[in-house]
Amino acid sequence: MVAAGEAAHRASGPLAATPAGAVRDALEGIAGNLRARAEEILAANRADVAAARGRLPAATIDRLVLGPERLEEIAREIATLAAAPDAETVVGERTLADGTRVEERRRPVGVIGANYEARPNVTVDVASQLVKSRNAGVLRTGAAALQSSSALVDHAIAPALTAAGIDAGAIQLLRTPDHAAAHELVSQPGLIPLVILRGSGETTASLAARAAAHGVRTLAHAEGGGVLYVDEAADAGDALAMIEASLDRLGVCNRLNLLLINRARYDELLPVLQDLLGRLGIEASLPPHDHPRGHEWALDAGNEAHVTVDTADDPVAAATIANRETSGLAAGIVTADRDAAEAFLSAYAGTGAFWNATTRLLDGFKLLAAPETGINVDHVPGPRGPVTYRDLALRQYVVTGPGAG
Repeated sequence: MVAAGEAAHRASGPLAATPAGAVRDALEGIAGNLRARAEEILAANRADVAAARGRLPAATIDRLVLGPERLEEIAREIATLAAAPDAETVVGERTLADGTRVEERRRPVGVIGANYEARPNVTVDVASQLVKSRNAGVLRTGAAALQSSSALVDHAIAPALTAAGIDAGAIQLLRTPDHAAAHELVSQPGLIPLVILRGSGETTASLAARAAAHGVRTLAHAEGGGVLYVDEAADAGDALAMIEASLDRLGVCNRLNLLLINRARYDELLPVLQDLLGRLGIEASLPPHDHPRGHEWALDAGNEAHVTVDTADDPVAAATIANRETSGLAAGIVTADRDAAEAFLSAYAGTGAFWNATTRLLDGFKLLAAPETGINVDHVPGPRGPVTYRDLALRQYVVTGPGAG
């Protein structure tokens, strides 16, 4: 881990000064390599999937599988990122009364670490965001995706960096399943001052605590779970469509997790909604619950095919439940009443608030046209929601005196 951090650190200085054309070439090269070297990458992925079957839950395997279509989708996203404009270096300026000029600038962090779940696409997402933002990185994925991630680095990422004149050492992958590597990743403030943490709440909380003890800052994405409130003024057909759209994948953080139905319509709508859930292979967890109302099913291995169902008196009550009892990732309302929608949107304090739209849209590429490193739900200033290359920078003030020319 230390060797990887040192290699990334050596590459970080030149990378920070890399011109836009070289970064664009590198990202276009990654996209091209994903297509040209697809067979080698997919073969490694098939080996990971074969090793995981019968050992890991279905939702974990769903996240692990690449496949030709998924790989092509990733390639298209990276090509889109390549064409996106760089984040501006100077984001604000003013002149003081004596003529002193003040510029607010953005500069790369240097080296950013990332510890994430066994999802091969995240390896490409994070690496591309780091290169786009001129940051080097040290990546650690879940053991189940190690062959896939190694193939992605070896066949797509590293060759593209080299071809663009960028030190391939800028993106390091820790090629060990040992959990000690994660502990070391968050324990090296001199090499890796910021680490992106993704995965289960317990693991992420433990690593975040260790990072804090060592003076390493973190961007954590641990818990999720979308909330949908079906209002008194909701069209039943719209509600059914929204529920189905929110459950196309069960192992992702922004899927429907808690379904709240207006109390006045609960008895009317529950049978119809239960019928839909049944046809989708989803079991409704009805009150009284033997688990917290915000329990995240996507993280409950073997029980992902559940949705918690409960009542809410009105839009503000629904938003309050979402605020107090869920992670604050995303919540939506289905209603034909604008006033009800505005009441819900104003009351909900989470990262993404939706009206007649699915929380599955809370995704960096879908909302911001850039792959994300994760979704930050912290209640502190800084990047919140999908974190993209635009957020991976430090603020710096450059002050020039009036006589400096």
